[in-house]
Amino acid sequence: MGRPREFDVERALQQSMELFWTKGFKSTSFEDLTRTTQVKKQSLYCVFDDKRTLFLKALALYREHSIAVLEEVVAEDMCPVKKLEYICQLMLGQHDETIHKGCLMVNTALEFGADDEEVVHEVESMFVEVEQILEKVIRSGQEQHLITSRYSSKQLAAHLNNAILGVKVLEKSGASRERIEAVLRTSFGLLVT
Repeated sequence: MGRPREFDVERALQQSMELFWTKGFKSTSFEDLTRTTQVKKQSLYCVFDDKRTLFLKALALYREHSIAVLEEVVAEDMCPVKKLEYICQLMLGQHDETIHKGCLMVNTALEFGADDEEVVHEVESMFVEVEQILEKVIRSGQEQHLITSRYSSKQLAAHLNNAILGVKVLEKSGASRERIEAVLRTSFGLLVT
């Protein structure tokens, strides 16, 4: 009979995700992970095999949480424009003047490029899911004549998703809240009729 786990796996995964988000994959050592999680190296290895596996699980956790938050917004009983404004506020709400973390997925895309197929798949999954959620809201707004029909909902969702990703790069690079807010407000404003 194996020994019972000595730690809360979900908590350790959450803590690891935060660490990867702050430092990136390559700059995070296994010692950083054990220090942050307060879990012994052997115990982490028993559950996650290696740092890369832990990182992939952290990316999946980040994606699942982010998508769940957006889906909650979409489920709210409010007009599509208000949903987009709320999404904008969520993006701005994550901006902290003292900690420029950006978006874990954007940071990962910049760190890895196209070098790791599984990492690229996780990042692309997030980007595609966000774009699909945005398209659903935009299409609803177009049907209600609240959002411009000059472009398709798919084109507008791709544009808006790109703006959001760009804002996360600005955030990571230390841009001011005012600059980030101006970019997001302009991007969202271009959609409204």
